[in-house]
Formats: sequence, C-alpha cells, structure tokens
Amino acid sequence: MTYIVPQRFKEMSAKYGNKVAMRHKKYGLWQEISWTEYYKNARYLAQSLIDLGVERGDFVGVIGENSPEWLFIDMATQMVGAVTVGIYTTNSWKQVKYIVDHAECKVLFAEDEEQVDKWLAFKDNSPSLNKVVYWEEKGLRHLKEDNLLYFNTLLELGHQKDAKYPERLNDRMALAKEDDLAILVYTSGTTGNPKGAMLSSKNLLWSAQQVVEMEDEGLVTHEEEIMSFLPLCHIFERMFSVYVQLWVGYTLNFVESIETVSQNLREIHPTIGYAVPRIWEKYYSSIYLNMKDAKPIKRLVYGWAIKVGMAYAEARLAGKSPSFLLEIGNFIAQKGVFYYLKERLGMERMRFAFSGAAPISPDILKFFNAIGLPLFEGYGMTETSAILTFSTLNHFKLGYVEKPFKNIEFKIADDGEIVAKHNGIFQGYYKNPEATENALKNGWIHTGDIGRMDEEGFVQIVDRKKDIIITAGGKNIAPQFIENKLKFSPYINDAIVIGDRRKFVSAIIILDEDTINKYAQDLKIQYATYADLAEHEDIINLIDGEVKKVNKTLSRVESVRKFTILKKRLYQEDGEVTPTMKVKRKFINEQYKAEIEGMYVKK
Repeated sequence: MTYIVPQRFKEMSAKYGNKVAMRHKKYGLWQEISWTEYYKNARYLAQSLIDLGVERGDFVGVIGENSPEWLFIDMATQMVGAVTVGIYTTNSWKQVKYIVDHAECKVLFAEDEEQVDKWLAFKDNSPSLNKVVYWEEKGLRHLKEDNLLYFNTLLELGHQKDAKYPERLNDRMALAKEDDLAILVYTSGTTGNPKGAMLSSKNLLWSAQQVVEMEDEGLVTHEEEIMSFLPLCHIFERMFSVYVQLWVGYTLNFVESIETVSQNLREIHPTIGYAVPRIWEKYYSSIYLNMKDAKPIKRLVYGWAIKVGMAYAEARLAGKSPSFLLEIGNFIAQKGVFYYLKERLGMERMRFAFSGAAPISPDILKFFNAIGLPLFEGYGMTETSAILTFSTLNHFKLGYVEKPFKNIEFKIADDGEIVAKHNGIFQGYYKNPEATENALKNGWIHTGDIGRMDEEGFVQIVDRKKDIIITAGGKNIAPQFIENKLKFSPYINDAIVIGDRRKFVSAIIILDEDTINKYAQDLKIQYATYADLAEHEDIINLIDGEVKKVNKTLSRVESVRKFTILKKRLYQEDGEVTPTMKVKRKFINEQYKAEIEGMYVKK
C-alpha cells in the first residue's frame, strides 16, 4: 500500500466518480461537486501552476475560508509536487508576510478583497512571490495589478492545457513519492513567531488510515456527512476535510461562514461531529439558556431527563452496567426529550463526535453523553499529524484522552513528558534545526505535555510542561484542570489561572457575553458596555458563586482564592489568543500584570 497523495486522489476520484465529494452554498442553495469534478478542477489548476513556473519542492500559499477552491488548490499544489502552505484568514498583513517570506512562496492564493489587501501592503517587498490569485471577484474586478490573477481564468487556461498536454501533468505526478513534503503547517505561535511543521504524504495518509481503522468494523465510512468549518490551515480540520476523506470517500459540507455554523448544522444534519472545546462549550451554554427561558413544564421535563441522562452517562462512562430502571428511564429521556433537542440543533444523526486541539472539561463530555451524543476527546498535535490517542465507542474513559492508536509507540518519560513514535511524526520545522532537534530525538517526538497512563493503558493529560504552576509553598498545580472546571460555568467564557511562585492561586475570568447579557436583562441590570458588566457588583457576586462551586471540587492548594473579571474580551488581533482560541499565557501575564499583582496586594 502506498501513501502518495496525488495517486490516492486519482484512485478515489476513479472509484467514486459521480458520488458527491463536497457541497457548498451559493445564492442560498446547496451546490454539489462530484469526485470527478473535484479531480478535474484540481487537474486544471495544476496545469496552470506548471505554467506559472511552480516546480517540485516549491511552496504555494493559500489564505481563505473553507471552500471547494481551498481543496482544489491543496490537491493541485501536491499534484505538481509542490507544498501547500495554509495561512489563517485572521492573520494581519505582517503575519501573512512573515509566512510567505519564510516559506518563500512562489504563488499566493488569496480568497477575496480583504486578503488581497494584505498582500498589497507588502507586494513590493516579498522577493519570492511571483503571482497572487483571488477567487472571489467582489471588489477586485477593476483592480489592475500585473501580478494579480483570477482563479476562474486559471481554471479555463488549465482546462485548455490539459486537453493538449495531459502527459505534462501525468509525468509530474509520476514523480511523487511517499516522503515528499506535502504541506507546511505553521503552528499557532503561543510564543514568538510560528514554526512551520513539515508533513509528508505518508505522514498524512498513514494517519488518516489510523483514524478510519480505529475499530475493526471501521469507525468512519464513505457514507458519512461531515461539516467543515474549523480553519483548514489547522491540522485538526485538514485531517478530516482532506486526508481522512481521501482515505474513505465521505461527503464534505462547507459552512457559509463561522456565523452560520448553527444554521448550516440544522441543514446538513452531519453523521459525525468534531470541533474544538470552545464550540462544544458554546453549544452547552446555548442549551442552558434555551432551557432557562423555556416554559415551566418544559423546564420540569428537561430537568428530569437531564438528571436521568447524567446518571446513565456516569454509569456507562465508569464502565458500569446501569440498573434496569435507569435503562428504562434513559430510554424515555432519549426518545421523548433529547432526540427533539438534538434535532433542533441538527445533531440527531450524529453517531458520535470528537473534541480536539485543546483540553475539554470532563463535565462537558458528560453532558453531551447524557443527551445521547457520545462526545469523546482525542489527543494529538500538528507535529504528530493530529493523532496520538483517540476514543472510540468501545474504548473510552471520562477524564482521559483514551488509549494510543494501535500502531503507535507511546510512553511517559521519567520527567512525566509524553513521547511518541509513529509513521505520522513530522519531518521537522522548516529552516529551524534547533527547534527540530529539541522536538525530535531519535525519531521520538517530545510533546511538551505532562501525562499519566493508568494500568489499563488510558492516557491522562496533566498540562503543558511549561505551564505547570509551582506555588511559593512548592506545590505543583496543573492550571488547565482548574480552568476547565471554571469554563463549565455557562457564565465563564475563559479562565486563566495564576499562581506560579505565589502564595495562593488566583484567576483572570472572561465572561461569556451571551449568557451574561441574558442574566443582566433578567435582573434588569443597567449597562452600556461589556466593561460595565465586568465591574457590576451583581455580576461579580454571580462569578464569585461559580468560583466557590468549583473550589468545592478542588484541594485546598488548588482553590481559587481571588479572581478578577477582565473588562474586555480576548482577541487574536490583540495577540491574546491563537486562531484556535488558545490563550497565550505569557502575553496575558505581561499584558495584565497590574490586574494580576492587584490580586496579591494585601488589603
């Protein structure tokens, strides 16, 4: 079996032909693209890339929201032997320039006017970049730039070239090898500039195969309906939208925008769900708000159902057999209450769902399992092609990221760090031998995560090695554990635990705007801005109550003694979070030093 992306792509398009490969919405209607059309469009674009001078080993950048065009570009780039470099749409022009220059991109695909404007800010100061291609015309039809091209024009020209010189591309594709560098994934950069992780064809397709074959009967099949909405330049989304699809052949559905995810979910009714923890937390908060506003009889029925569902989920997740009465009660709750709740959300067809890219609160996992949606946690990173451990319907344990994949060497080092070795481990960081040497030692990836493994082989993540708090009293504390408990509150959007070399633990709290606004309206609290709410006595008392609830579940040394509510939300543009909403701890500690010190001043 070979693991070459262009070859696999060709085989899948021949196998599935007119089967729907993807859908996207245009003019308010869902448009279908077959596997045959997918392959043809990628071929035409690949022919044009050859005309633009793209050689094997060159780099091609792409910045845009999830769309068929993004995938056409990704496949076309690899068909000519070049390397795809995804760039977050939320990046500033300076960040885009850094990646384009660092990777020495020869061509940059920029979706629309907003992304083209970023290029215009540095167009005279990027020596490697020859051409920029846009695919959304609005605002760009009359822009005259010598190096700016229209995507559809390239498709048309490529179509003509493919009719005349098909062997030109076929010969290029025949040169592809398993160890060819396929994609460059720039990590989110929680500290300093992002590093470009190099992933080969084999890294990606081998990892996709492991996901599909996790269970003997096949965890994922060609009949799935999948929804694509996380950034495609992140390995989590890329693995499911591109490489797992290339391995198994399911149908991909692109959301219109991040704002329409909930609406599109109700239209698509996917069979498998996956998202980062923040999305699952938002769904939980949404259900909480809706039930809070429901009529008394509905609240009463939901209250009974969630109590039964939780008891059932706790028994199952603990590996116990529920009692006969609990089985009957749960059956009634699922069929009479939770099916209709999931139907309104668009989740009633989901057989299971995954959470990844960051730790999730066990309480969130328990909640979704209680309403009949098996939600499990996986663990991986860009450098491991997204996979290390994964839950399945037959192997799961609450509070753990489950067991390592079958074909992975996995161990806990003497200092508690998780290290692993498998065919999906990256080739290193582009142009960064020092960082590569620190991460890769004799083929083993040193993850930077502290973990534990129980006697059954289930893995538990403690925290990032560099984030472990050592208090003034010498106690080691994992901040993520406390933060996840705080974030289970529907009123708390984010929490950053402080305490390194301090006498006690404190926390910076960021409010959940939707639920706090609703709470304020219900209590008729007068406010004009988010900052007004953050300073209001009633809101402070509310959060104090939520913190005290969490403290009851923590040891004395872990308890949050003081907190401060931040008077603003956290923004990527301000350097406070990554594109996947991971908090940049170092930046937060520096930016809000006064607020932090204020919690430790004796009064």
